[in-house]
Amino acid sequence: MKANQTVLKEFILVGFSSYPHVRPFLFVLFFGLYLLTLTGNLAILGLTWADRSLHTPMYLFLRALSFSETCYTLTIIPKMLADLLTEKRSISVPGCGLQMYFFLGLGGTHCIILTLMGYDRFLAICHPLRYPLLMTNVVCGHLVVSAWAGGFLISVTETALIFGGSFCTPNLIHHFFCHMRAVVRLSCLDSDLTELVVTMVSVSGLMGTFLLIITTYVFILSTVFRIPSAEGKQKAFSTCASHLTVVIVHFGFAAIVYLKPEGSGGDDTIIAFPYISSAPSFSASGIET
Repeated sequence: MKANQTVLKEFILVGFSSYPHVRPFLFVLFFGLYLLTLTGNLAILGLTWADRSLHTPMYLFLRALSFSETCYTLTIIPKMLADLLTEKRSISVPGCGLQMYFFLGLGGTHCIILTLMGYDRFLAICHPLRYPLLMTNVVCGHLVVSAWAGGFLISVTETALIFGGSFCTPNLIHHFFCHMRAVVRLSCLDSDLTELVVTMVSVSGLMGTFLLIITTYVFILSTVFRIPSAEGKQKAFSTCASHLTVVIVHFGFAAIVYLKPEGSGGDDTIIAFPYISSAPSFSASGIET
């Protein structure tokens, strides 16, 4: 049990306060990147909705990914941009819990949808004749709903573990959003066990989905290398290139954010921003032909 117990009503997001002289520049930079990624994702949503020829499982998954990422960035970046322009960077405890709930839920959904997109490519390349029977729009819709349910099931579990007790002063969150590892360390109870559990849940989710994607691509590559024509190989690779790019960016930065050991140095706020904002820009350029 920690000292300085009190009933906290709000947290202070330290965020980029260590860079007071460059905060206006960071606001312009991050706002521009946010508009770019938001425009890209909204363009995908509009195009895949308006063009009926794109109402296929591959593009339905892409639309679901763009929608989840649009919501994903909305939970973090507008608040972060506002905090760059003000000295009062507070967030209420319930508001922090809601932000964490949606951030973790949408992040989990994002990982599962990326896995489903890999499975879709596996069926299309490894079982092309059976693909229309195995992956229909109805099946795709059910899988997307399952992805949202799975993501938010993990989220509500982790958020309940973290916010199940009270928090102690100082109420400083050394991040620009309610990052779970930064918040759990403020718990009045012994936070080591809770931090270990929520970290293991997150790491298991990340590693589990990533290994499933790697497994699908092992089968995909083994099939592609057996295609006799160079044109056929190029076409198969082109349908997977954008998906692989998003996977590498998302899981690469996620591994840095969640697997980075304590005391290893570096600024988590700088590292976390590409993890939150970069993946949408890659997926926005990922409409396969």
